[in-house]
Amino acid sequence: MDNIRFRALEMTMGRTPKVVDFPNKKASEYFGELTFNRVAMKEFLTEEAYNAVINSIEKGEKIDRRIADQVAAGMKAWAMSQGATHYTHWFLPLTGATAEKHDAFISPVEGGSGIEKFRGIELTQQEPDASSFPSGGIRSTFEARGYTAWDPSSPAFIMDRTLCIPSVFISYTGEALDYKTPLLRALHSIDKAAVEVCQLFDKDVTKVFATLGWEQEYFLVDKSLFSARPDLVLTGRTLFGHSSAKDQQLEDHYFGTIPQRVMAFMQEFELEAHRLGIPVKTRHNEVAPNQFECAPVFEEANLSVDHNQLMMHLIEKVASRHNFTVLLHEKPFSGVNGSGKHNNWSLSTNTKENLLSAGNNAKTELRFLTFLVNIVKAVHDNADLLRAIIATPGNDHRLGANEAPPGIISVFIGAQLTHWLNTIEKSDKNFKFSLDSDTGLLKNFPKIPEILLDNTDRNRTSPFAFTGNKFEFRAVGSSHSCAPAMIALNMIVADQLNKFLKDLKAVTGKKVKLDDAILPILKKYIKVSKNIRFEGNNYGQEWLKEAAKRGLSNHKTTPDALKALVEKKYVDLFVRTQVLTEREVHARFEIGLEDYTKKIQIESRVLGDLVSNHVIPVAIRYQNILVDNVKGLKQVLDLKTYGKISQNQMEQITEISEHIDKIMTFVNDMTEARKVANRITDPEEKAKSYCHHVFPYFEKIRYHSDKLELMVDDEVWPLPKYRELLFIH
Repeated sequence: MDNIRFRALEMTMGRTPKVVDFPNKKASEYFGELTFNRVAMKEFLTEEAYNAVINSIEKGEKIDRRIADQVAAGMKAWAMSQGATHYTHWFLPLTGATAEKHDAFISPVEGGSGIEKFRGIELTQQEPDASSFPSGGIRSTFEARGYTAWDPSSPAFIMDRTLCIPSVFISYTGEALDYKTPLLRALHSIDKAAVEVCQLFDKDVTKVFATLGWEQEYFLVDKSLFSARPDLVLTGRTLFGHSSAKDQQLEDHYFGTIPQRVMAFMQEFELEAHRLGIPVKTRHNEVAPNQFECAPVFEEANLSVDHNQLMMHLIEKVASRHNFTVLLHEKPFSGVNGSGKHNNWSLSTNTKENLLSAGNNAKTELRFLTFLVNIVKAVHDNADLLRAIIATPGNDHRLGANEAPPGIISVFIGAQLTHWLNTIEKSDKNFKFSLDSDTGLLKNFPKIPEILLDNTDRNRTSPFAFTGNKFEFRAVGSSHSCAPAMIALNMIVADQLNKFLKDLKAVTGKKVKLDDAILPILKKYIKVSKNIRFEGNNYGQEWLKEAAKRGLSNHKTTPDALKALVEKKYVDLFVRTQVLTEREVHARFEIGLEDYTKKIQIESRVLGDLVSNHVIPVAIRYQNILVDNVKGLKQVLDLKTYGKISQNQMEQITEISEHIDKIMTFVNDMTEARKVANRITDPEEKAKSYCHHVFPYFEKIRYHSDKLELMVDDEVWPLPKYRELLFIH
């Protein structure tokens, strides 16, 4: 039978792991070999140029044009030694993906020959078209000029024989059209505010770095099966499909043995990642079938964001070589776990200290409490903003479903820290405290070494959890850039630290001892932010009721959540911290709404096409087979026997007709609702119309389609089923 599903299944059978030609070296010998890192700069740059780049990275000093020419010459020589023929400014537009425009090093010279050229001006800036990227009204179609500018703090790298130069992207009129520009501004803001707070405790601290370690979850699907599902190809998720009899309910996939084909893919991906300087360290099976995770060692936040964007491109590229397609959508399969991108965030100093580690003396303990309490206060005061920056159509499916945190922003800090904060809150005077982080455990088990207990448990149900020396922002979606989360988080903490410094100066001006001044301020912050702290199960229905009692927001849809972006207090916050201008904030609000509308619009059209062109015709064809069978039985059976046998078959025929009728009705109604939404010109109202009047038909149509999948003969069902998609063949 000519069935696309069976042809796809046949192609998956007997696939063997691809043989990868691994270098006969230790990973440390090829790690970063495709990046213009400090080792490469030492070799290919003049001492003057090298020092200029390092001062730019560490001190924020600008590189003048003369030095830029020297850097460009050295960078070109290195890139060509690695086989590069082109260069590009690699940037992060507001699509959430990466962008690049390649130019060749070769330039013609007199006599018909050529020479490789790369000047400082070509290193420091390029001019891509700024009218075709999302701009939220900042750029019109006829206003095409935009600029990319080199970010020296993120090393250039080689990809596909092209020198890629991480860059910012701005409009001709100076507005940020990317994620990197506001991220760099937010990181500058947290550096400045955190250093000032640190100097209350240690004058040697002159630099504070926000660090990020992301955990990337993803699904793998055989490429042939993926290609046979138009909904996966066009939307990244399955718009219908009945649950497999077995999926994740036995919990046997989590941390299980990695399938051989997948292991071969992972090994090649890690090889490529390490050559590009991405410090990927962890790999394992996730909870759902065919779901996996990779995670690197933490890095400075700007570099880590770049590495995550590069990793998402790289993982798709390598997976294709192994006949896999990577699904980064937050909820590609209904009824099983979705995929997140946990952002592990902390603050480190030039003195090699982690500001979210308690330390081992009174001064570092008080500093730790100061940062901890201010972070909790920042999240409390800006919870709606944090919810807004993780709002995407994909995350709407994931948040609050199958082991993902709900859309309610709360903070987990653990029993020990809760005790300390409660003690501070209730104390009338300053008190002596000790933040013991480690105690022995499992001492009485033979042959087992003593296990050290951290100062907090890990709450995997919390959207924002303290995990020992960092906070884990678990609510970020797997396909989303880390940048918005890092922009918002670093900005709100910087702003809160500035408020703390202001409150402190009002007290210390009266010659109060530092400890005596800080603790009353922390006590006040603990009281006002207490309702954001929750130590229990965020998955439970009880938490939804409790959160409502506490007055915490529960924005369940993207249009609802995005509204916070343009609230006056948040616009003022962006402007006050100089992270975004008012115009840039409103632009991002419009871009978010348009992105939501377009994605729901695409899904609606794909769903309508699939059920009309695949599901209904197949169901009718099978129904006709049943009808013919009933007619045939009437000719060979006596009336009494025929009546008994045909009754069940007639009921099945009737049920198929009812499902077909419902699908056709709902598709027609959905199409009419889409037409109404398309006539709306206001971006917010249009997004709301798609959300409340078009999207609700998705589940209605899916229900009846999934019922037909169970009823129609397996041999004629046209699309790969969950039981086939969710297990590696």
